[in-house]
Amino acid sequence: MIDLNRVRIFVRPGKTDLRKAANGLSIIAESVMEQFPLSGDLFLFCNAERRLLKILYWNRNGFCLWQKRLEQDKFPWPDSIAAAREITREQLDMLFDGIDFWHAHQTLHYESVSGL
Repeated sequence: MIDLNRVRIFVRPGKTDLRKAANGLSIIAESVMEQFPLSGDLFLFCNAERRLLKILYWNRNGFCLWQKRLEQDKFPWPDSIAAAREITREQLDMLFDGIDFWHAHQTLHYESVSGL
């Protein structure tokens, strides 16, 4: 089994044609996302309707492909490359729970209260 606390999790922004299987998604991970799909890291892809999610990873001697389909609602998903990034295990859990952390409030940093 995979240790989700030890792998990196990468999200491909926008829509992906999820008729693709492991070979096609691994090519996207390598050529478009510029990552190494044989690393054992997780690569997440979502369809245009944002109801289907696939996770690809390499496990010792072959690719594994997980799929989750929502019967209601939609997955929160980034549209742009700037919005997508490597996410944490906690963010993966939030994604499965439908929490849109991509649009969460940003932390503000100030050096003074008065602005002087």
